[in-house]
Amino acid sequence: MVTSDGSFATQARRPRPATLAVIVLLHLAAIYGLAKAFAPGATASVERAVLSAVTVTVETRDFVPPPEPAPQPDPGEAGDPGKKAVPRPVVAPDPPVVIKQAPPAPKASSTGAGNSSGASEAGSGTGAGGSGTGTGSGSGGGGQGGGVATQPVHISGAINNARDYPTPPGGRQARIGTEVVVKVTVGTNGRARDCSVFRPSPDAEADRITCRLVVDRLRFRPATDSSGNPVEAPFYWRQRWF
Repeated sequence: MVTSDGSFATQARRPRPATLAVIVLLHLAAIYGLAKAFAPGATASVERAVLSAVTVTVETRDFVPPPEPAPQPDPGEAGDPGKKAVPRPVVAPDPPVVIKQAPPAPKASSTGAGNSSGASEAGSGTGAGGSGTGTGSGSGGGGQGGGVATQPVHISGAINNARDYPTPPGGRQARIGTEVVVKVTVGTNGRARDCSVFRPSPDAEADRITCRLVVDRLRFRPATDSSGNPVEAPFYWRQRWF
């Protein structure tokens, strides 16, 4: 190095740090280039080790749009209409109902005393007594009644043999299409008795035979009263000839 007076200085100047750093980087780059050219496998493993040591964290957040500003009412705009007034219904009170009491009925005239005249269970006056000895339609009493809850039912026996009836004048063809209705009384034992012709046929002899066959052959379930006890009751049998 030449000094200001024309002579050479004996002390060398120290290089700057930035210059040294550039020189080192250039040497490293030259060495890396030679190594990659002659030993590519070694440089690749070094690159992977260096990159694996570096962790990059990326933070993501959902985009939330800012809230829209609320609409401002127009200062000159009319307000919402008010509720319509509905008058309360006026209901008139119901007028009081006055029930007119009917005057008591006069007592029935009779030959008995005043306290036994009229409808009573017993007494010497006239009226509808609870029991008596006359005829009536009650379920019990001394007279003839009609207290039948179920009617008699035919359960067995049949009249279906043409040989039971004699051949009428003009042959059996004269009887075909005719019928007779007989009335019997079914007793509590389920047998018929007291047969009579209720609606006759053209053949009186056939009607008489029909009555006899109903009493002899047919059996019935007797009628019952309201308590389930068997009672006597009438039954009507219709016999047709075909």
